[in-house]
Amino acid sequence: MLAVAHRGGNSVAGLSAALAAGVDLVEVDVQLYRGALEVRHSRAVGSRLLWDRADGFTRRRELPELEEILAVAGGDPRLMLDLKGRSLEMAARVAESLRVRAHGVPVAVCTKEWAMLDTFAADPNVKRIFSAANAAQVARLLARMRGQRVDGVSIRLRLLTPPVMAELRRATDLILAWPVDSASDLARAEHLGVTGAISKSLPLLDALVRRRS
Repeated sequence: MLAVAHRGGNSVAGLSAALAAGVDLVEVDVQLYRGALEVRHSRAVGSRLLWDRADGFTRRRELPELEEILAVAGGDPRLMLDLKGRSLEMAARVAESLRVRAHGVPVAVCTKEWAMLDTFAADPNVKRIFSAANAAQVARLLARMRGQRVDGVSIRLRLLTPPVMAELRRATDLILAWPVDSASDLARAEHLGVTGAISKSLPLLDALVRRRS
């Protein structure tokens, strides 16, 4: 099972820690704001402040941008960019940034807005991952994938059932589940047979990597 650091790449320190822990993928949330590719999961509260349930308030000026994260990664192929929002412009900007700053480096791009993934269709180094956060999205995704293969999917753990897993396996070999933040979550994910666990817990991911190796 792959170990994926949930939001691990949303800061330089978090990215460095996750890569050093030996995880297989580090999630980096990307949002477009006034022309800037901001790395954040938090929501804007006005033009200067951001809020997130886990981290509370932060200042926008403290946010890294995608180019900084790519520079810190230094060509490491373990990034998974999670594109937030519905802006096709953002997808185009991210694609261009990858071509310039990480040319040819393998990278995963994930989003719930699947049309954005079409932007990367001509980039063979980009693994396109379809994300689903609710039952309606899962149903639409299963219908979309029937009769075709996709690079991968990322689905909320509580939405996965044996019948859903059976359908997903016909379309892809990469099934990521989130959030997997406790031993019971991990046990459920393993029982279902998912191929990757997305977790905020570095100790849990570290244990998963060590046990696998």
